[in-house]
Amino acid sequence: MSGSGAVLGADGKARCPWGAGHADYTEYHDREWGVPLRGVVELFERITLESFQSGLSWLTILRKREAFRSAFAGFEPEKVAAFDDSDRERLLADAAIVRNRAKIDAAIRNAGAVLRLDEPLDDLLWSFAPERREHRPATLEEVPAITPESTAMAKELKRRGFVFVGPTTCYALMQATGMVDDHLTDCWRAS
Repeated sequence: MSGSGAVLGADGKARCPWGAGHADYTEYHDREWGVPLRGVVELFERITLESFQSGLSWLTILRKREAFRSAFAGFEPEKVAAFDDSDRERLLADAAIVRNRAKIDAAIRNAGAVLRLDEPLDDLLWSFAPERREHRPATLEEVPAITPESTAMAKELKRRGFVFVGPTTCYALMQATGMVDDHLTDCWRAS
């Protein structure tokens, strides 16, 4: 759907094209994506899920989100940072989540990085939120994959010991958590 504007859903609402098809995407688009989100646990969950999504469909992650929450102790950084080799093996054997050793290790390492921060994770992440744009995108082609802010966020996170957090992953995080609002001009969620 490259280059297209909003698409009418079965309910008659115009949505960003990716949010107008599958019911799980529609629910996520309508209720979560682009809504400002705060909280250390909440943002640790999102950064972890965005990292797990790398190279996969977001639909895969959405469908496994409850299993991820269960497997990763509700994304409480203190608990995840304490995971040991037996936890790694448990996670690698859990077919309800994405079983990727590098991503599992990254989640555990990133939990430790969260605990070492000198400020709350949400304050750090939100410090990279850009000023609100004067004009929102009209088509998907106008939505960037990387911005100077997402590049700066990735660089700072890596400096602080985080892994699997490149500029594209950081921009997806910014979109998902309302740091930027990329709902298309004619999407009903555009504000």
